[in-house]
Amino acid sequence: QVQLVESGGGLVQAGGSLRLSCASSGRTFSTLSMGWFRQAPGKEREFLAAISESGRVTRYTDSVKGRFTISRDNAKNTAYLQINSLEPDDTAVYYCAARDSTITTAIENRYDYWGQGTQVTVSS
Repeated sequence: QVQLVESGGGLVQAGGSLRLSCASSGRTFSTLSMGWFRQAPGKEREFLAAISESGRVTRYTDSVKGRFTISRDNAKNTAYLQINSLEPDDTAVYYCAARDSTITTAIENRYDYWGQGTQVTVSS
């Protein structure tokens, strides 16, 4: 089993930045590919970014390219999502997810483990 705990969310003004963290435990972190998703009020959960187990391969949904950066530190068993130039439309609960595979994916149901989420609220 893998336990994932997100942190780093909060209330920020538009134009600001946040770095979300996802701490993993229970399995060898370097064998898991990781993903970040978000769910805004009244909307379905959407894929944001994914990173391979080594960190060498990343993928992003088109709408966040250039503003969001996914990374990981396998020595710290932690994945990150850096979000710059925050906009009110970024307001959502942000989730990290882990997959028992070295291959990244944007498909939600291919992830095996999920965190509880962290709230990000962007004020205008």
